[in-house]
Amino acid sequence: MSERHDPEHPDKPDSPTDIRKPSWTYVLRKTVREFIRDDCTTLAAGLTYYAVLSLFPALIALVSILSLVGQDEQGTSQIETMLGDVLPASTMDTLEPVLQSLTSAPAPGIGLVIGLLTALWTASNYVTGFAKAMNKIYEVPEGRPIWKLRPWTYLLTLVLLLLVAAAIVILVVSGPVAQTVGDTIGLGSAAVTVWNIAKWPVLVVIVIVIIALLYYAAPNIKQPKFRWISMGAVIAIVVAALATVGFGFYVSRFSSYNETYGALAGVIIFLLWLWIMNLALLFGAEFDAELERGRQLQAGIEAEEQIQLPARDTTASDKKAEQHREDVERGRALRRSHGRTQDEGAAAAPGGRHSRGDDD
Repeated sequence: MSERHDPEHPDKPDSPTDIRKPSWTYVLRKTVREFIRDDCTTLAAGLTYYAVLSLFPALIALVSILSLVGQDEQGTSQIETMLGDVLPASTMDTLEPVLQSLTSAPAPGIGLVIGLLTALWTASNYVTGFAKAMNKIYEVPEGRPIWKLRPWTYLLTLVLLLLVAAAIVILVVSGPVAQTVGDTIGLGSAAVTVWNIAKWPVLVVIVIVIIALLYYAAPNIKQPKFRWISMGAVIAIVVAALATVGFGFYVSRFSSYNETYGALAGVIIFLLWLWIMNLALLFGAEFDAELERGRQLQAGIEAEEQIQLPARDTTASDKKAEQHREDVERGRALRRSHGRTQDEGAAAAPGGRHSRGDDD
């Protein structure tokens, strides 16, 4: 294996415009092939499981936040409207009773604390699963010890949850705030109109930053300098949007989920949609990884077999490799001694082998 290079190797193209056409062709083709080779459909299924575990604690925390600011019923109604614009009707029939029951739950302050702590724990499992998927994409073992990995995962999860909360607050609470500000400065409803248009680019940027942070910080790889807008993140969002529209059209026009699954149709459709969203995230991650490979190849770095980026830490992976080496040696001793000893030295010593012979 060739030597892993500095993430900021000076010969690598720094801008997408510096990447030559043959490199782009290679990157696009390799992204599709590696997406299939890494079995991203199975990885996305695991991430969907963790996403479901995180969903309801996050909803509890969200509704509690809206209750504390006096926007519980109105905010929940807006959330239902927004979800209804992207999710199939049968899925919304499943989620609406849950949202309504959360809105009417007492003691929003306690719900907020419990929801935030539970959401942090469950969402950290999603981030951990995503990190494992990213390690597979970048062809590197997880080398961070648990005492270093878990705090890092919790910190990353907290930052991501805060960004998600900011996006939701912008969607739900920003209208009344904009109205108040507009009345104060004499703009009235004009301020609301301007903000209703301006908030969408802000929300898109927040989502791109969330995905870029996940791509950059989750894997056990020292990546090149952080870019607030990752090309893979943009591709993931575009693919997710197109897939959502296409999936919604398919469900409404051609599918027979209601006839097949009955009352469970909404749940099945929602799980499929989450799976598709995770596929889009992993596809964007594959693109970023293969783009880095293309940059390295164009710089003359031997990356055709493996992306040459150093690991953040190798402590855990080195320990596992040592344990594997010890197991191999003990197994070899058992084979050579025909089950008499696990000691390699004793098995190889004169008289330590079985009389029927030994196969080195």
